[in-house]
Amino acid sequence: MTEIGFHYNAPDKLNYACRLVRKAVNARGLRVVVVGDPQTLDAVDAALWQLSPVDFVAHCRADAPAHVVARSPVVLSADGADAASLPHREMLVNLGLEVPAGFERYERMIDIVSAEANDRQVGRSRWRHYADRGYTIQPHDFAKSS
Repeated sequence: MTEIGFHYNAPDKLNYACRLVRKAVNARGLRVVVVGDPQTLDAVDAALWQLSPVDFVAHCRADAPAHVVARSPVVLSADGADAASLPHREMLVNLGLEVPAGFERYERMIDIVSAEANDRQVGRSRWRHYADRGYTIQPHDFAKSS
């Protein structure tokens, strides 16, 4: 069963996601799919290009040619796309508002929620979705860690 980490009250959701992805890829050698709306994915893409040369994380969009997607350690996939259709299965990072389609096929999923009211509201809905299906959720509250 997919291990779910629920990281909420994130003060800077984008920055945190980039640090998380960098650590997963560079320190742990994981292959990661990041799900979000197009504007968020554009911001993640730009932020990953801003990392220092030693921290750089190769990445591509899910609609890149299949051979590029297969070789890229990080794939950026739009909300609503079936993340299970991608070749990666190790880690899924959700920056979107929806429950990612196909999340249950991943070893681990990190769902990141900011402190903004709307994001928290839809985050609660996703939490209930996972809990109602019997997933054990590992919470991480940024408000308690600062």
